[in-house]
Amino acid sequence: MTDTNDGGVQPQTEGAAAPGMHILGQYIKDLSFENPNAPRSLAQNENQEQPKLDINVNVGAQQMGDDQFEVVLTLTAKAERPDMVMFNVELIYAGIFRITGVPQEHMHPFVMIECPRMIFPFARNILSEATRNGGFPPLMLDPIDFAQLYRQNMAQQAAKQGEDAPKPN
Repeated sequence: MTDTNDGGVQPQTEGAAAPGMHILGQYIKDLSFENPNAPRSLAQNENQEQPKLDINVNVGAQQMGDDQFEVVLTLTAKAERPDMVMFNVELIYAGIFRITGVPQEHMHPFVMIECPRMIFPFARNILSEATRNGGFPPLMLDPIDFAQLYRQNMAQQAAKQGEDAPKPN
């Protein structure tokens, strides 16, 4: 008789690999910063009015090989006051990931949630530096819940597919 303290849990078989993710590389695909009304946009606002800030986030992915994916995170921000655009910035940031041990049915959510979560801090820093270098306070984005973003995108796609379906007479 042997004493074990594993609660009766059997060890994983050798054929089942533990899920793993490796970042093979990350890079800026495109970075654009526009300050169309400089130097007027940099001057102190008489009304001390805060600019309206619109921020958009988009995630895309494409398979590059059997276990490799390119994940693209697009961040756009536009700051404007009623009388002018202060700045407009777009960053397209990507990473190449090798993903192993994830069942096929879980691969899409894994790629669209976990991969952008890994590269977001780097993209956030680049966006912050770009706005600071453009003469404005650094734009510090709040953390993004990529799981919630994924659920919203899936719900929108399902609704769109429902609208596109043929209507019974």
